[in-house]
Amino acid sequence: MTETQTTVTPEATETATTEAPKYQPRLLGKPYFRRKKSCPFVGPRAPKIDYKDTRLLSRYISPYGKMLPSHVTGVSAKKQRELAKAIKRARHLALMPYTSR
Repeated sequence: MTETQTTVTPEATETATTEAPKYQPRLLGKPYFRRKKSCPFVGPRAPKIDYKDTRLLSRYISPYGKMLPSHVTGVSAKKQRELAKAIKRARHLALMPYTSR
């Protein structure tokens, strides 16, 4: 061997691989955990679904005028049907627009 080459002993490679890095990022919580959505219309202080309450109904309509699905808003199936009926009734009575564009 020449003088410029160095030999690596097995002990040196073991110590290099067993050392822990100084900083390891930690995951906060479960990475794919989604909190269960509860229906905003269920409970003692929940608002009633009424076709005259356009401010409440407009929260469940997209900017393009479409009704948002229940998996996005978290509304239960029964209340989603009531909400859809109230939105349609408000549109029919010209309290709300059919489209926004």
